[in-house]
Amino acid sequence: MEKGKLSYNEYMIIVEQAPIMIWRANTSAECDYFNQQWLNFTGRRIEQELGNGWAEGIFSEDFDMCLEIYLSSFKKREIFEMEYRLRRYDGEYRWIFDRGVPFEGEQGSFGGYIGSCIDITESVEARRLVLREHESEIKRLRGMLPICSSCKKIRDDQGYWNQIEVYIEDHSDAEFSHGICPECIKKLYPNFKSD
Repeated sequence: MEKGKLSYNEYMIIVEQAPIMIWRANTSAECDYFNQQWLNFTGRRIEQELGNGWAEGIFSEDFDMCLEIYLSSFKKREIFEMEYRLRRYDGEYRWIFDRGVPFEGEQGSFGGYIGSCIDITESVEARRLVLREHESEIKRLRGMLPICSSCKKIRDDQGYWNQIEVYIEDHSDAEFSHGICPECIKKLYPNFKSD
């Protein structure tokens, strides 16, 4: 065998044992092949996955989006990428990154699509965690009020300084009544005697 060339059996070993899920669709957009990694992931037989059977494993909320991307890309014969949840053999839905590319048949005409998928659940969960942390930090920062350390006025979003009572009344349902606390009475009216 010529160096760098693989036999059919060697290609099949690579395709079947590659650490990714591989699928193929014919010119009518129906899947006609899934590698062993795909079948191991879904826990289904190839007969169950062929045609459109594979779509039974897509999470219901992701189904329409997947179908739209898949069929519109197929019609245009464009490369597509999408993320969706796919049911694993144990019933758990896992996030999948799926990339499909059109391929040419032996005569050079459009032969369908070949796709590869990887489980990206940990990456999706990490992105969500970072997003939640950012949202929490933004919420905390929004809750911070710039207040003058001397007169206690609060700066609003337009940069104006407002009395604390005005600011709080404008941003909540609180209403104020005024009085003087015992410490301020002593400070402001040292000669005042209370009974």
